[in-house]
Amino acid sequence: MPTVRFLALEETIGRKPQHFEAPGTHVSEYFGSHVFNQKAMRQYMTSEAFKAVNDSIENGTKISRDIADQVASGMKAWALSLGATHYTHWFQPLTGATAEKHDSFFEPTGNGEAMEKFSGGMLVQQEPDASSFPNGGIRNTFEARGYTAWDPTSPAFVFGTTLCIPTVFVSYTGEALDYKTPLLRALQAVDAAATDVCKYFDKNVNKVNATLGWEQEYFLVDEAYFHARPDLTLAGRALVGHAPAKGQQLDDHYFGSIPERAIEFMKELEYESRKLGIPVKTRHNEVAPAQYEFAPVFEEANVAVDHNSLFMDLMEKVARRHNFRALVHEKPFANINGSGKHNNWSLATNTGVNLLAPGKTPMSNLMFLTFFVNSIKAVYKHADLIRASIGSAGNEHRLGANEAPPAIISVFIGDQLSKVLDQLENIGGGKMTPEEKTDLKLNVVGKIPEILLDNTDRNRTSPFAFTGNKFELRAAGSASNCAQPMTVLNSAMAEQLIDFKTDVDTLIAKDGLKKDEAIFSVLKQYIKESKAIRFEGDGYGDAWKEEAAKRGLNNEPSTPRALDAYVSDATLQMFENLNVMSKREAEARHEILLESYFMKIQIESRVLGDLAGNHIVPTAIKYQNTLIDNVQRLKDIMDEATFETVAKEQLEMIKDISARISKILASKDAMVQARKEANAQEDVREKAILYYDNVKSYFDVIRYESDKLELMIDDEQWPLPKFREMLFTR
Repeated sequence: MPTVRFLALEETIGRKPQHFEAPGTHVSEYFGSHVFNQKAMRQYMTSEAFKAVNDSIENGTKISRDIADQVASGMKAWALSLGATHYTHWFQPLTGATAEKHDSFFEPTGNGEAMEKFSGGMLVQQEPDASSFPNGGIRNTFEARGYTAWDPTSPAFVFGTTLCIPTVFVSYTGEALDYKTPLLRALQAVDAAATDVCKYFDKNVNKVNATLGWEQEYFLVDEAYFHARPDLTLAGRALVGHAPAKGQQLDDHYFGSIPERAIEFMKELEYESRKLGIPVKTRHNEVAPAQYEFAPVFEEANVAVDHNSLFMDLMEKVARRHNFRALVHEKPFANINGSGKHNNWSLATNTGVNLLAPGKTPMSNLMFLTFFVNSIKAVYKHADLIRASIGSAGNEHRLGANEAPPAIISVFIGDQLSKVLDQLENIGGGKMTPEEKTDLKLNVVGKIPEILLDNTDRNRTSPFAFTGNKFELRAAGSASNCAQPMTVLNSAMAEQLIDFKTDVDTLIAKDGLKKDEAIFSVLKQYIKESKAIRFEGDGYGDAWKEEAAKRGLNNEPSTPRALDAYVSDATLQMFENLNVMSKREAEARHEILLESYFMKIQIESRVLGDLAGNHIVPTAIKYQNTLIDNVQRLKDIMDEATFETVAKEQLEMIKDISARISKILASKDAMVQARKEANAQEDVREKAILYYDNVKSYFDVIRYESDKLELMIDDEQWPLPKFREMLFTR
């Protein structure tokens, strides 16, 4: 009787790639064809409704009920033309996944007939059960009402046969229960603050958008192997498994030729994504075997966040059609690289200027320096909160594991820009002589474009690195929602820019400084204050941990403790001042993140216990019995001296297997007891810490012994697909 592993292998061997050919010769023929974009709105809406929606997008103007009815009518006609039969409010609750409840356009008319109906009321608002989603105590089970409300700034789209309307999700009393609501508030705050600062340099700027370009890493595993591994199925990662002889040490997978099955999957995923307006542009092999990456062109941050959530959903569906499973866990396989989701962030004005890119004049470069230095200061001030925003049970395995930035938040800007900031720091403050102004503008500020022209290197060990015209937050995990770090980063930047404008205006009003002098004086102060966060070296080394401690930078590897930054006084004050989150919303989010953490460790613990007790140990005993039987037969046919010589290794192996079985079972029992003690703790923070300190500590012990048994036991008897099969079978 073949094992489950060999049944999975039989399903995989010889499987031919499922060929995919996108309709149309050029992407431009179908890009955005399933999005209710400007082109579709012009065609299907009245000019009055079209103007109202654009005013709402650009200026936040409320849409009246009459206009909403007109919008709904046009949206319905467009959706029906694409074969839609249902509509849904598509939102992002704090589960980490997207949510949707489908309602049919079908409406009985009462005379045995029916019609397709979709009104402004249906478009603007729906009422899902708020108590059935994570809410951090904001809603009780008997207070189930919550609301989804249309977000006009993110266009509706048709997915399959369903019209999807991006929405926010709030409680009956108005608190945010999703990722989108705080993000929209943070984007509004950074828009207002950045626009005010831009007025120093360009009076024509009246809007600033935060932009985001995400890079999604993932693994592809054959579906047969996925179903044969309970840990992949239930926990998203392999909890046991010995490293194959060949992993990523030859660097031959990175940017290598994409396997045929994988490329066919990618082609279909690109097609489905582009129909929905997701501007995916780059695809390639990543460092680890069976690991890949997609990256789009950057977009306005709110739309980019929606697109990433939609992309992950699409990726899973398309993967199944190609007999794959896409794994977005941050560390699905030990001893090879895990997966991240780099967030490339910048700010762009309505005049077409990237505020984190130098210009052609000293004035435009001074504007660049202003936003550049304020970005560093914002990260310095809220480094712990940024660390919390990328914290999760999955990302814990990846941070600092010689493949991703450590848990210490630092900023990399490169040697050349560091020298520029050092020059600015050493220039005299206050009023400057004409010679000092000329030297500063021409020899320091004026040469920034030339400096950046040849300074294109980037530090992959830095969690927050400047890459020429943007900052790259490299520490986010592949399974995360981009909204979480983007809410934090844009809030921190908004607060910092508000402080900057106050400081500059004070110097102008009280000290009589000219505008440029005041700006340089404040920037000089900020450069000094935030210098500790700047680091140009190897973030993976132990020396950096020691140096970071001397600089006063935090290094908290434990997610439950790192999450405390969400409810620190500085965080609560910032969120409340900017109207991003109330104290109650921040505390609820903190509780939800802690719950998510311990529940994921709890699930992994249960799965690991099942694997150890029901798969690995029984297989080891069975193989051990085979050895015992063989030893007994040898003893029956040999004299004692010969037997002791011939059977010595087998006897040692029998003892070794027994010892490892004992360690596995003892550790499993201790882990179960630790889990019971953690579960008895009512305080959610203490429970999460107990799971980190006491339960999770047994994972490595059980894994080590199990992986040693994998190397000892007959290959045909081992019950689980091995890494060499999952990572290298194409």
